[in-house]
Amino acid sequence: PKAALMREDWGRTFTRATSEADYVPPAPSDEEGLSEVQTEAILNMRLRYENVDQDGLAETASALTLRTRFGFEAPRRNGFSVLLEGENTTHLIDDFADTITPNPGYPVVADPEVTELNRAQISWRGETGAGVTLGRQWFVLGDQRFAGPVGFRQNSQSVDAIRITSGDTWPVTLDYTYIDRVHRIFGGDHPLGELDSASHAGEARVDTPLGEVAAFALLLDFDNAPALSSQTLGLRLTGTHEAIAYRFELANQSDYGASTGDFDLTYLRAEADYRSGNLSVGGGVEVLGGDGVQGFQTPLATLHKFQGAADVFLSTPADGLRDLYVRGSWRFPDAAPGPVSLSLAWHDFASDDGDIDYGSEIDFVAGLALTERLSAEAKAVVFDGDAGGPADRTKIWLSLVFDY
Repeated sequence: PKAALMREDWGRTFTRATSEADYVPPAPSDEEGLSEVQTEAILNMRLRYENVDQDGLAETASALTLRTRFGFEAPRRNGFSVLLEGENTTHLIDDFADTITPNPGYPVVADPEVTELNRAQISWRGETGAGVTLGRQWFVLGDQRFAGPVGFRQNSQSVDAIRITSGDTWPVTLDYTYIDRVHRIFGGDHPLGELDSASHAGEARVDTPLGEVAAFALLLDFDNAPALSSQTLGLRLTGTHEAIAYRFELANQSDYGASTGDFDLTYLRAEADYRSGNLSVGGGVEVLGGDGVQGFQTPLATLHKFQGAADVFLSTPADGLRDLYVRGSWRFPDAAPGPVSLSLAWHDFASDDGDIDYGSEIDFVAGLALTERLSAEAKAVVFDGDAGGPADRTKIWLSLVFDY
């Protein structure tokens, strides 16, 4: 079951993601007895309380929301499968600004009430892994730093797209996606909840003695959001050496398509983690360039996974951003009633060149698997902004997740 797989993978998931909500289940295996597999029901419910106390705002946000995903995935026959999924977010306590309904004096909790078609896709996959997926789907690039479904928010992000993958026919794995429309977490009632797109994404991956090397391109062109249009070209290396897992990533971003700006910005990320049994400790640095007018942006990313869980830097400042971080995670697989995972991270934020101190942040997450299908999570973050910079804020989340 998906829930069991999630718990088995929790130690690795918490190393980079700050929440189980950022986990994306893998595609079903094609090696199962295809004629015997039954249609799989999709039912995922997340009840979450979120509290936000932010300096400069008179009120404290209290949000109790219930997210329900429901649908089905048909078994593969002759390589073809169909997936249909709806999604609903309901407010039970709505003392917050949800990005749609004005609520002066309250901090933002970006979980508006939404009922929508989340995924509707038909896919084909061959024996070598080559495949095509057409329709509304989740789009993931790498570890979601540049594109992902934004699993932490109640309403996930999906795209109307066609995705083509080469499988393992050749030494180099190729992956191409054309995106016609982006359905963002804000829903269709938000002015920028839907992005009209003529965007392309491509990636080529190859295994080397040092690890997997990937070259990727993300060409974003949004008619109704020209400020989010850009061209990003990058290289990524991920690998392991004994107990050390490492990642190096370098990218360049420039204006493209509907963009009205003129910019040429650099992205750099270097990190390493030591892993021993159920313990992982490490850290790294991530630098998003800025030229004083424009900062390096990643509008399709699962941003909550990166640059601190307080979500202070969802949009990169014009002077860029340097995030220096250390982190650790611990997993207790034999705890009762189920496996427990703990994660702690510290971030120091400054401008691209380091001249501007933005502040620091501490993030803590505790996850507990209650049963095979039911899990709980507690999470707290404290952001301490520098004078004249982003406002101080504290956020607390309590979640209960049921995954059928």
